[in-house]
Formats: sequence, structure tokens, C-alpha cells
Amino acid sequence: MTTRRRFLSHAAWSSAALAALPLAACAQDMPPPVRTPATPGTPVAAPGKGLLQRTIPASGQAIPAIGVGTSGSYEVPAGSPEFDALKDVLKVFFEGGGSVIDTSPNYSNAEDVVGALLAEGNWRDRCFLATKLAADSRETLEQQWADSLRRLRTSKVELLQVHNLRNLGEALPYARELKEAGATRYIGLTHFRDSAHAELAELMRKEKPDFVQINYAVSAPQAATAIFPLAQELGIAVIVNRAFDDGKLFARANAMQLPGWAGELGIDSWAQLFLRFVLSHPAVTVVIPATGKPHRQADNLKGGIGALLDAKQQADVIRLFA
Repeated sequence: MTTRRRFLSHAAWSSAALAALPLAACAQDMPPPVRTPATPGTPVAAPGKGLLQRTIPASGQAIPAIGVGTSGSYEVPAGSPEFDALKDVLKVFFEGGGSVIDTSPNYSNAEDVVGALLAEGNWRDRCFLATKLAADSRETLEQQWADSLRRLRTSKVELLQVHNLRNLGEALPYARELKEAGATRYIGLTHFRDSAHAELAELMRKEKPDFVQINYAVSAPQAATAIFPLAQELGIAVIVNRAFDDGKLFARANAMQLPGWAGELGIDSWAQLFLRFVLSHPAVTVVIPATGKPHRQADNLKGGIGALLDAKQQADVIRLFA
């Protein structure tokens, strides 16, 4: 029985694992974005030919479809064993072709940890860095942004998002100002609950951000109806959070066998199946699972390599966890 919890040896994520995964970099200095009619999720690397990449409709820029989330896993003390493990996690991530890291000033010290790790590994130029605005006045937004740059040890980010639609009336105009000033290339809106889908959809129509970030998983597939078709219509990139339903999916899958067809797609763990399910919707630009363990990071990357699920296979997986 294959589960997320099974042991993967050191060799599986060290030299052998890294050699099996392609190298990809993301450049920071790019021309200003011009929105194009490109469909979100347009693949630029064929499944089975390396880590899948998807295009950002606002610019046509390609980014790897497996990213990193930092809530929880990156909220660790500097110099701790967990911090040291994250050095290996990011080595696996970047050498395996990843680039997108999503964080927030609301994740306690995660921005500090990300900034320190990127500086120590000399990875900033290979990173598509995303953070958020989450404060309740213009003054605190400005201070928060200055603090984020200091903590992340950077002068700009690739994506700046309004966290959970908080103080949208002030945060979104400020994000637009920062975009005009060249401090971020893209702006976005985020949330993590099904109950916010209707409000987010309304804002997508009104504000037309470059990105939206929302929850989507085999156990919570509502975004495929409420958000994804609109993103495709409007040319908005989609980041998926909670692809593992905060880990609840692994607890449910622990006593289950993978579907018989999974092996035919090169899938040998539940994590890979859950991520492949998410990426099988063409509206999804990138999914951002979080982990503090190198072998799980290698496993997550494999979720973006290989054939995608067809409609019947997607429906089969949803039924398993309905």
C-alpha cells in the first residue's frame, strides 16, 4: 500500500532524485506585463517531459506548476533542526525545477525564514516570490510592506496579493501603486474557504487581478465550478492552496490503495495523485503544497511530472473522497 506517510530514503531525494528532475529558473528582470488572451494553465512543457509549466495570462510568462507554500512548515526558529531541514527542502525544490514560493507577513516569522534561506542558498534570482498585504490601514500597509522587503531580503517581489480580501479598499489600490512603481510585477487576491468563492468571483469581474489564489482539492472541488471558468474567461492566473485539505486527505487515504490506473500515469503516492488532480484542471497555473521535509518535497515535485488525469479519472478520485 502506497501512502504519503511511507518512508522515502535519503537517496530518494538527494542526488538520484535531483538528477531525475529538470532545472528551471525564473528571471526577475522582465519587461512590463501586457495582458494577453492566453488561457490560464496553457502548458508549455508537455506532460511527461519534465516538471509541467503553465503560462501567466497577464504576460505569457511561464512558471513551474508545482510551487511551495510556507504557512506552518516555514514558521520555525532560525538555527533550529527544522530550519536546517528547510535548507535541504529548498535545494530539492530549486534543483528539481521549482521557482514559486508563496508566503505572507501573517505567517509569523515565515518571511524571515524564506529571506534567510534564499540568501544563504543564493536562490533569489531563481525564485518567483509571492507575498501578501494584510493590514487594516494605509499607514500599517506601508509599514508592513517595508517590513516584508526587509524580512525577505529583497527590493521587490514577483507577486503581491491582498490576503483573504482584507481591507480591500485600501490594500488593492496600494498594491496597484506598487506595481506601477515596479516593486511587484503582478497583483492578486487570495482566500482559502469555499464560503468566499462568490465574493471572490465578483471581485474578479470588477478588479481583473493578475492572479487569484483559492482552495481546491479532491475533497473540496467547488472552485472548479465557482472560480476556474471565470479565471479562464478573464485571463487570470490561478494559485491553488490547500490541495491536501490541510493534511486531512492523507488521514483518509492511509487505509486505501491507489487507483489501479495511477501507476500508468507514473503516480506512486497519494501526494502525487492529489497534486496531479489539481493540475489536471487547465485553469490552474500553480499549486503550492507546504512541507518541511526534503523527501516530501521531492515527492511533491513528482506530482507535476507525467500525464494528467482525464475527466473520468478526476471523477473517480472525487468519488473516493466525497
